Amino acid sequence: MSNTNALSAKARIETLVDENSFVEIGAMITKRSTDFNMQEKSVPADGVITGYGLIQNNPVYIYSQDASAMNGTIGEMHAKKIAHVYELAMKTGVPVIGLIDCAGMRLQESTDALAGFGKIYKVKSDASGIVPQISAVFGNCGGGVAVLAAMSDFTFMEEKNAKLFVNSPNTLDGNYADKLDTASAKFQKTASTVDFVIEGEEEVLNSVRELITILPQNNNETGISDECMDDLNRVVDAFAAEAADPAVALADLGDNNFFLEEKAGYAKEMVTGFICLDGMTVGAVANRTAEFDENGKTVAKYDARLTTAGCEKAAAFVKKCDAFNIPVLTLTNVEGFATTVDEEITIAGAVAKLTNAFAEADVPKVNLITGNAYGSAYVAMNSKHIGADMVFALPDAKVGMMDADVAAKIMYADDKDADVAAKAAEFETQSGTEAAAARGYIDSVIAPESARKQLLFAFEMLFTKSEYPIGKKHGTI
Repeated sequence: MSNTNALSAKARIETLVDENSFVEIGAMITKRSTDFNMQEKSVPADGVITGYGLIQNNPVYIYSQDASAMNGTIGEMHAKKIAHVYELAMKTGVPVIGLIDCAGMRLQESTDALAGFGKIYKVKSDASGIVPQISAVFGNCGGGVAVLAAMSDFTFMEEKNAKLFVNSPNTLDGNYADKLDTASAKFQKTASTVDFVIEGEEEVLNSVRELITILPQNNNETGISDECMDDLNRVVDAFAAEAADPAVALADLGDNNFFLEEKAGYAKEMVTGFICLDGMTVGAVANRTAEFDENGKTVAKYDARLTTAGCEKAAAFVKKCDAFNIPVLTLTNVEGFATTVDEEITIAGAVAKLTNAFAEADVPKVNLITGNAYGSAYVAMNSKHIGADMVFALPDAKVGMMDADVAAKIMYADDKDADVAAKAAEFETQSGTEAAAARGYIDSVIAPESARKQLLFAFEMLFTKSEYPIGKKHGTI
């Protein structure tokens, strides 16, 4: 059950949408089942309120589960109402927002409830890549309902009272809730399903409103926020110092210092999120080597290497951006791949997914090399070699196979008389930005303080980009 201080299902909707804009549909629908004395139980609206409304004048479809009606469990008609909302959303090209507070499947309805779950899975799959899907978890979200949340494009979780789990903590081998509450927001923020963990129901709903305003309505539109009131030529004096922590650097680049980071607690070595440039929504993917606190002090450091979790996080984000025509910016600083036995099991497949995501995306793609760009790890990070439209580099950036000293030691490992230092210096000349620019691999070397202006103008010139890829059903990576 939900916390007694929580908003009701209807109050959540009213907080989410513009005042007096919500229109309920299917209010009279209720259960058909009479098994297990169900005929004696009142289930208003079959435990879910559905309808449509406006968020800052943007139309949305909404369903909000009512934990006061049989714990918000999903039965046959409950599922039918949610599926109907999705069907309408796909016809009209409007986002769907699900406010989740559900104890799972309604056991009294057995196979009818199971069929209802399948129906929701199907319509969510059909809608994927057509309209944005957002889930916000306020109470329980367990078992098959957790899968529903994971099928959304973006999932929010209230920090104190929400619980998200496939298997409850007490059923996990060797675990129990007091030892490690795997259903809690504290745990889930370090996992891959939840994009945003926020304390307070109203705060969650306000964050959903914010996200809706920067996303396109569907896959035929582009994301345009409000008119830009920021200086298009604004100088970013601290960008070079901030580049190690892209969460800080991207906020400095974006209009009015706006940066909405997703999955902030998961795979921290890879930063993903949204900024706006001259009012245009841009998806950002960046390698992180340091984490700064609010005072600019370094609180954590990371290797400049691609990890399995980081690659999969970035690949999924790029695919979402590409599906909804959101341009992609990368800030690249990578020297290779993670070097552990565990990573060796999975890293090749994860890098393949990342490479494919960038190569397959036909939205405008811009890369800014902020540090080192070495080897095939760099190639995978939105390099020109796999389809970036524009590649910029800071003056101190390096592009090449690997660190010059390491390369010289490898090349002359069998030559005892070789001057390894001299050979490293010779190799170094091939790794500077000038050598890469001379071959067209870098379009321009830019001053760090001019990064906002240069990136903004690049995306504006690419706004009308259009590609017609070879027809195929889908890729297999």
